[in-house]
Amino acid sequence: MTSFSVPSIERNVDATRVAVLIPCYNEVVTVAAVVKDFQRTLPTAQIYVYDNNSTDGTAAAAAAAGAQVRSEPLQGKGHVVRRMFSDIEADIYVLVDGDCTYEAAAAPNMIRTLIEGNLDLVNGVRRSTIQEAYRPGHRFGNWMLTAIVAFVFGRRTRDMLTGYRVFSRRFVKSFPSLTGGFEIETEIMVHALELRMLMTDFETEYRDRPAGSASKLSTLQDGMKILRLIGVLIKEERPLSFFTAIGLVLFLTAVILFVPVFIEYLHTGLVRRFPTAVLATGLVLAAILSVACGLILSTVTVGRREMKRLIYLQQPGAAEKRNRAG
Repeated sequence: MTSFSVPSIERNVDATRVAVLIPCYNEVVTVAAVVKDFQRTLPTAQIYVYDNNSTDGTAAAAAAAGAQVRSEPLQGKGHVVRRMFSDIEADIYVLVDGDCTYEAAAAPNMIRTLIEGNLDLVNGVRRSTIQEAYRPGHRFGNWMLTAIVAFVFGRRTRDMLTGYRVFSRRFVKSFPSLTGGFEIETEIMVHALELRMLMTDFETEYRDRPAGSASKLSTLQDGMKILRLIGVLIKEERPLSFFTAIGLVLFLTAVILFVPVFIEYLHTGLVRRFPTAVLATGLVLAAILSVACGLILSTVTVGRREMKRLIYLQQPGAAEKRNRAG
């Protein structure tokens, strides 16, 4: 096995095109500090701030701090991330919120972890002892939603909803990005799980927001949107399981309705509850159709997944420059 010295790794990290992507909406209080922190920790990186219809001077503050500022008119983090991934060309992408709660100093080690392991995704797992920074409602919601995704798609991370991630080019250019809001974090994780991408967690400090800065996240409202998205993704990525479950519910309902009718028929030889018998028959037919739909859509899903995998393989891996240098 070929070994690489630390200086060799450092040179290849510096030679890699790194883009820091900062989606922002009304973050005038924090965005300049975020830009400057990443300028210090990643001096060779290109830093992009995408302003999402801010009304407080966020774009001007980011430009004054030295970032390349662009805009996305469609409101929502998902729209901003989709635009970023479409527009920016780089080898490695660092995606971080513009609220100054994430640790910029962790970025070089996260990038190094991506390159050394030839990974596609490094998740910045939040570590905080400050209750105000990571409120109990957010902790519980993150745990519950992460657990649901892990149960259906597999457990590969401890913090599915983190806003701090490092991506390979392979990931970014194969990611369809269809959601519009904070559900984007869930879509990112399910995409990685479905394509069986190599990923790891990396613990980072999670700080409280600076004074004067307010969170845009609504625990209940955004949590319900994420939960709804998980349901949609189960239907689209696990159609056989989804429609079989529906078929099973319909079949059991039919059985419950038909049992009294059948018992009465055994005792009297008559079917007095004819409408109930018809309904039970219809439910059984619907259950069969549901399972059949699941089988057909499962074939379609496999084809979609194969296409995404082929697009993924067309892009260079995170360690390609290091391998060439070796």
